[in-house]
Amino acid sequence: MGSESDECQVILGVDGGTTSTVCVCMPLLPFSDIHILPDPLPILGRAIAGCSNFNSVGGDVARETLEKVIAEALFDAGVKQSAVKAVCLGLSGVNNSKDQEKILGWLRSTFPSDVKLYIQNDAVAALASGTMGKLHGCVLIVGTGSISYGFTEDGREARAAGAGPVLGDWGSGYGIAAQALIAVMRAHDGRGPQTMLSSCILQSLGLSSPDELIGWTYVDPSWARIAALVPVVVSCGEDGDDIADEILHNAVQELALSVRAVVQRLHLAGEDGKGSFPVVMVGGVLGANKKWNIGNEVTNSILKTYPGACVIRPKVEPAVGAALLALNFLMKETVANGHS
Repeated sequence: MGSESDECQVILGVDGGTTSTVCVCMPLLPFSDIHILPDPLPILGRAIAGCSNFNSVGGDVARETLEKVIAEALFDAGVKQSAVKAVCLGLSGVNNSKDQEKILGWLRSTFPSDVKLYIQNDAVAALASGTMGKLHGCVLIVGTGSISYGFTEDGREARAAGAGPVLGDWGSGYGIAAQALIAVMRAHDGRGPQTMLSSCILQSLGLSSPDELIGWTYVDPSWARIAALVPVVVSCGEDGDDIADEILHNAVQELALSVRAVVQRLHLAGEDGKGSFPVVMVGGVLGANKKWNIGNEVTNSILKTYPGACVIRPKVEPAVGAALLALNFLMKETVANGHS
């Protein structure tokens, strides 16, 4: 038996995406058991808040959101802040060491210096949710935006896409829906073929003419609002519309290409391209549909190129992946410092 203080120590994992921020509180598992994780994992507390991407909402709001979601998860767990041993935050918008230092500065005023703080991009937390805390392999996230992110076992990393809708997340939810809206306008003014997308999108939005799409789009051009049209595009593709089918096929190729770019840069598949490595796939756009299953199509494309790839659909959420990362980082530091 450990001491009472050991038993109540906790770790926090935070997943901050562009739409919401989730924090989970887990007990500090003994390092001897870290490779044999309990199933289900013990989650002591969980909280959810709004967007914490400082590029989207500004620094003050992002900081308030992070402080709020952490406090609420601790409250839900019934533990004090003094019980926290380590925190790992996987945050969208964190793309370099300058971004990491900014977040660390915020958290240092909240936690004492002996609490370990780890800041990563939210893609890293998503990868860890599939590998149960190990930083190895490639993750593909496809929601409103899309990104591929990879790590080698010796710590090298690479990313592809993830630069936002203006700079080319073409396989993302936004990319698919934007291409569909463009196809509707092209059909309307005679620059492109007729498509079932026209009537289906107008019906889903309660509009009577493609001309009204212009006002609808620009009154609030938020990426998530446009990406919400993806199910309409998939439905048209399933019903045999050639334009919708082409948009979805192009998206699959873009997504598979972003994975290939990361795998090639990191040589994850070995010299012969047949080595084994995990590919974690996350995000609402990859969900199952009746006939047009984007996730399955991307999987098939990846496996055609890399037969040794092990495609994983995570059983735990990215916030739990972040907590497991904190556990792994903490264990490595403890071992490196000569403690058992």
